[in-house]
Amino acid sequence: MNPTLLIELLTEELPPKALVRLGAAFSSAIFDELAKLGFVAKETEYASYASPRRLAVSIPGVAAIQPEQRIERKGPAVAAGFKDGKPTPALLGFARSCGIAPEALDQLEQGSDGKQDVFIFRSVKPGESLVAVLSGIIEAALKKLPAPKMMRWGDRDGQFIRPVHRLTVLHGADVVPARVLHLESGRATLGHRFLSTGEITLARAEEYAGKLYEDGRVVANFAARRHLIEERLAAAAESQTAHIAPSAGLLDEVTALVEWPMVYVGEFSEEFLKVPQECLILSMQQHQKYFPLLDANGKLLSKFLVVSNLETADPSHIIQGNARVLRARLSDAKFFFEQDQKHPLEARVAKLGMVVYHNKIGSQLERVQRLQKLAGEIGPVLGADKAQAERAAYLAKADLLTDMVGEFPELQGIMGMYYARHDGEAEAVAAAIEGHYHPRFAGDSLPVGPVATAVALADKLETIVGIYGIGLIPTGDKDPFALRRAALGVLRMVLSLPLDLHALLMATAATFPAGVIAGNTVDGVFDFMLERLKNYLATDYPAADIEAVLALKHTRLDEVVLRLSAVASFKALPEAAALAAANKRIRNILKKVEGAIPAVNAALFADAAETALYAEYAALAPQVEALLKAGDFAAALKALAALKAPVDAFFDGVMVMADDPAVRGNRLALLAALADLMNRVAELSLLAE
Repeated sequence: MNPTLLIELLTEELPPKALVRLGAAFSSAIFDELAKLGFVAKETEYASYASPRRLAVSIPGVAAIQPEQRIERKGPAVAAGFKDGKPTPALLGFARSCGIAPEALDQLEQGSDGKQDVFIFRSVKPGESLVAVLSGIIEAALKKLPAPKMMRWGDRDGQFIRPVHRLTVLHGADVVPARVLHLESGRATLGHRFLSTGEITLARAEEYAGKLYEDGRVVANFAARRHLIEERLAAAAESQTAHIAPSAGLLDEVTALVEWPMVYVGEFSEEFLKVPQECLILSMQQHQKYFPLLDANGKLLSKFLVVSNLETADPSHIIQGNARVLRARLSDAKFFFEQDQKHPLEARVAKLGMVVYHNKIGSQLERVQRLQKLAGEIGPVLGADKAQAERAAYLAKADLLTDMVGEFPELQGIMGMYYARHDGEAEAVAAAIEGHYHPRFAGDSLPVGPVATAVALADKLETIVGIYGIGLIPTGDKDPFALRRAALGVLRMVLSLPLDLHALLMATAATFPAGVIAGNTVDGVFDFMLERLKNYLATDYPAADIEAVLALKHTRLDEVVLRLSAVASFKALPEAAALAAANKRIRNILKKVEGAIPAVNAALFADAAETALYAEYAALAPQVEALLKAGDFAAALKALAALKAPVDAFFDGVMVMADDPAVRGNRLALLAALADLMNRVAELSLLAE
């Protein structure tokens, strides 16, 4: 069994937000190259290590010598190798590239390449040693790292994210001679900056993680350290009969800040609980990397958890120091909150005129005026009070000018809600100021209540139409104004609301001054949103069904799910496949027609099959129309099953493109009428296989 290879870089403290990516990239780059060169099997499981002061990888079963490589190169055709008994330039050039002298051409073999006989060069290249290639592999891996920023240190010209102090490279019990960033490899490393003393000498590569843990007070593996912190946080929260306030990414960031995690409980003065808890929670999480504690009702307690990198018998000085720093932070939040409340939101709105939203669209005040008009139109349709919808839209962006939001942009909307309540605004208005930002991301909750929904729709529609309308259309992975996210938010709302999306877009476009947005904006945005809708529905419905329903570009998206369900029921009918195929045939015929198609004239029917088909159509049309009007799409599609027999008979016995222009036109008119009737719910031709 080949021994384990260990590579460790000991550094100054690495950027915490990048540590997970750095560790994974460092390990995979080294392993992938070793596997590519044949030093280790590709299915080997390796261990990646990343702590604030080190990046390391441990790979079992690494060979000391690369397997020999069998080389085979095909050259020119045998027929073209010689002319007049002398080797051609093509053959000589091939031989030279293989390292064969002109007088040694007999070293070349001959064989078929599948088409003709060619010259073949075969050789065996001895494998290189791990010692010979490892320095280059490590250097190459470092250059591939997703480094936030490179730096130099001392008088050396080497660059890395942070200064590197040691390089440990062991292959089993042996040090592999390597030189990286001017450092010579060895078998010694360092443990925790404060809890470990002196060098830690590794006898074998396999003892790396255990030796660091026992002698160095370092949990080197990121995932293991994260799990340990998670367990200790949960235990500490349980001891306080509380649970931890959620925070995306905080656990990973804290894991990247400590090597020997210890969790302590701290407290702060209850006077700060008068400040909205969102402010306090954000301050603790963002500025101090603390974990706020909530009671069973989700109310903030005057306690927090801190993950320290120090273990001590008496942690009181650690707890008190953190509490002292936190008090200063919370005092700032309390000051901002009290100062902001001295000026009502309404008084801040006019100042939005000095805040540029986009130089081609205007100021935030102009935007607010558009939101106010649009929300006033949407609100009553949803059952909201028009005045409240307009008032909420008028105040929706005022908190952008508050001190608290200036310090914590993440609190926009939330602070507006608190300040609106303080100003005596209606609760629906206050709630809408916060709710109009929803949904903020995939899976986020929708705004609650008609007022909040009206303002949320107005806000997102104004963004999409305005930004799209000035030509800033998302391309590839570039979407700086998050139009895709805004579009998805609108779609999630209108899928359950009795609103016409195209009419909403028209109303939104009308709020912009003439000439500001492009004339084709509404149609472009509508198509853009339908594409987003396809992606959104793809997890729950077949792609063909989605294409069939959305192909007709119905503007009432609250009917989309009903139409999809109807299509699923229709596909289960025995007549479905034949009708879809017939519809596809009809569509193909009609595509070739030039000019207008006349109305159906029963007097021009010359065949019993077309007379029968028209009779069935005439009897069925009012039934289908009534079912569509009632919203019973499944029954409407089911009714179409009656058309199968007369449609089959028509195509079996009738020549559509008759010589007589009048007969031909009338038969095309019948097919057009059928297509219109059959595709009222979905484009059935897209269901044909």
